[in-house]
Amino acid sequence: MTYARVRRGSNPSLTPLPRAVESAGLSSIYFVSLGCPKNQVDTELMLGQVQAAGHSLVDAPDGADVIVVNTCAFIDAAKEESVDTILEMAQHKGTKGKLVVTGCLAQRYAGELQNDIPEIDHILGSGDFQSISKVLAPTKGQGQGKKKLNVIQVSETPEYIYDHEAPRVRIGAKHSAYVKIAEGCDRPCSFCIIPKLRGPQRSRQIADIVAEARQLADEGALELNLIAQDLTRYGWDQGSSPASRQTLAQLLRELGKIDSVEWIRLHYTFPSAFDDDLIDAIASEPKVVKYIDVPLQHISDAMLKRMRRGHSSRVTRELVTKLRERIDNVVLRTTFIVGHPGETPEEFAELCDFVRESKFDRAGAFTYSVEPGTTSAMLPHRVAAEVMAERQQQLMEIQRVISRERHEAMVGKEIEILVEGESSESEYLMEGRWYGQAPGIDGVTYLTDGRVAPGSLVRARVTQASDYDLAATLEL
Repeated sequence: MTYARVRRGSNPSLTPLPRAVESAGLSSIYFVSLGCPKNQVDTELMLGQVQAAGHSLVDAPDGADVIVVNTCAFIDAAKEESVDTILEMAQHKGTKGKLVVTGCLAQRYAGELQNDIPEIDHILGSGDFQSISKVLAPTKGQGQGKKKLNVIQVSETPEYIYDHEAPRVRIGAKHSAYVKIAEGCDRPCSFCIIPKLRGPQRSRQIADIVAEARQLADEGALELNLIAQDLTRYGWDQGSSPASRQTLAQLLRELGKIDSVEWIRLHYTFPSAFDDDLIDAIASEPKVVKYIDVPLQHISDAMLKRMRRGHSSRVTRELVTKLRERIDNVVLRTTFIVGHPGETPEEFAELCDFVRESKFDRAGAFTYSVEPGTTSAMLPHRVAAEVMAERQQQLMEIQRVISRERHEAMVGKEIEILVEGESSESEYLMEGRWYGQAPGIDGVTYLTDGRVAPGSLVRARVTQASDYDLAATLEL
């Protein structure tokens, strides 16, 4: 069995790849994928490309001809994990191997990586990973005993976006797949470095996305997780007016026609870009799960202005109300930033009150991370690290109580579960998710009183609730 190593946050996992990729090739390659699902898709595309080029994939770094690390650089913790992983892999590559670093850290700090970690042989930017098979091809004069040159390929403005014809080797469960419908971002949020790392927004055509979705469905995907840096502005880069461009609502209706797809899930929507047509599509399309991931970041008007979010607290409150009124049983997930420069105790208290009042099904809180090159990094009135940590803990305690109440209200109800497989907690339990639990982000539902094949959709009755997980019985 061959593996790509996938690390997200503090929960690294080894995920199996098909045995068919273990064919003879030019090099044996070991992959490490860090960061978000969007990065995972990039890794899957690199896996597909090197497989198509005849390389083989191995399950451990020791002895591999090539080690590839696909990095993240979104916040300080992600940068630290990326650097630590590169240094760890550098110890495994040996004297004849190659170490390739790609992704957001490579895009942002190519020069520093070249100077500080000489063990790196190739550096590819976030929009240049499609050149992976080219940089791995043997070059003239690179004989045994000669030092390999450090090759950097980092486009100043990333432009690449894949299509359905790009080779792709999926990581993880076959019944759940990520589909990147756009790349890059045009928003000016003051705290965010993503537009500089990923370039301007570029949306794929609906026909191309549907073609990929059909391929994934043919391979066994029941759940399609639509991802982008800014999902709700899908298609906005294709024309100056709504009539001249494709929309997310149109895409959802087309994806809903694929027979074997059961769940279509939206990630990373933006509050000010919801229109009535999109809300109607989410509400009316039976295969679009009633789960919306909408990062709000704050509620104070002064903070939203400092963050350059482009909308007011009134827009946020009206959207939350509208989504709940027009979409039956909608599950709302959001994230907030605490400790952004200038955040006063009064503004934080306003945020806490908003969370108490809104009772989101899911919410996460992150402490502000200084990102050089962003507008926020130049703002005065920094919040002390210990104050940020206290605010994060306070906000998450408010949400923990709300999440517990939400879950306890589900006890006794029957829900549909997408089964993941045997639980990591116990061999006597199965594990799955209802539509209100997104893969890799939210909690899980533990299943008792039966065995079910992974990838099955089953009915179960909720028997117990915790802060973030559920337990349910298969005996109805």
